[in-house]
Amino acid sequence: MKKILITGATGQIGTDLAEELRRIYGRDNVITSSRRDKPEFHEAGPFESMDCTDAKAFYELAKKHEVDTILHLAAILSAQGEKNPNLLWDINVNGLYNSLEVSKELGCALFVPSSIGSFGPSTPRDHTPQTTIQRPTTAYGISKVTGELLCDYYHLKYGLDTRGVRFPGLISYKALPGGGTTDYAVHIYHEAKKNGHYSSYIDKGTYMDMMYMPDAVDSIIQLMEANPDKLIDRNAFNVSAMSFEPEDIKKSIQKIMPDFTMDYDVDPIRQAIADSWPNSLDTSAAREQWGFNPKFDLDKMTEDMLKNI
Repeated sequence: MKKILITGATGQIGTDLAEELRRIYGRDNVITSSRRDKPEFHEAGPFESMDCTDAKAFYELAKKHEVDTILHLAAILSAQGEKNPNLLWDINVNGLYNSLEVSKELGCALFVPSSIGSFGPSTPRDHTPQTTIQRPTTAYGISKVTGELLCDYYHLKYGLDTRGVRFPGLISYKALPGGGTTDYAVHIYHEAKKNGHYSSYIDKGTYMDMMYMPDAVDSIIQLMEANPDKLIDRNAFNVSAMSFEPEDIKKSIQKIMPDFTMDYDVDPIRQAIADSWPNSLDTSAAREQWGFNPKFDLDKMTEDMLKNI
């Protein structure tokens, strides 16, 4: 990576990723973009307003900055997507198609994140294999499987250097999440610091894979810098650092804030989505093919989150 374009850069991943990439590759070599203008992002480095569903604008932006790598993060997340599946399809699939076409025309490497949402109720729930049945029951999951297959197709047919991971729930103190099912694991820390109490919309006993944002950012950079000859499962590596349920995160917080309390106000929509996802992922392919090795477990993450919020 020498000149990098990040779409959807004002979201949860993009905020942290742009900062780290600029530290490594230089301020002016990382161009951030989003559908809406964000004046605060102009100060950190080059920023452009761009809707990824506008193919012409997408191409012109990438060509103008002579980028060699596109990190396509623009997407509607799971819970928000169930409320507006038409918008989700337009951004998650049509926007992705544009990123593939632009990358093909300009010879760019392309990173596209998938998700544990690409799995469904018929997927093995524990230690979910790298390659397994994927029959998601959400619009978000369907869009992510579509994205995985499109990226595979462009690599096989056109030789495009496509790479990606299946992210679990991502936790960060730098940016609030944008409508995902796993977002409770971010909100709980903010509410712990603010009110000393949290009402969880995900029910007790619901295990989901999670990862702390520094590990997620490292995984993107590490994968994009990896030797392409060693990449077999290019576009959808299972990655995860931990699997926990709400009671686990409550107990982790209570080690630092003993008076913290939590009850439950379960959201049927997000609970149904969570119930269709795996409990834990097999990440051996990512570890073997490009050295994936997350640094944060639950307690280490909790300590860092509460210190920085």
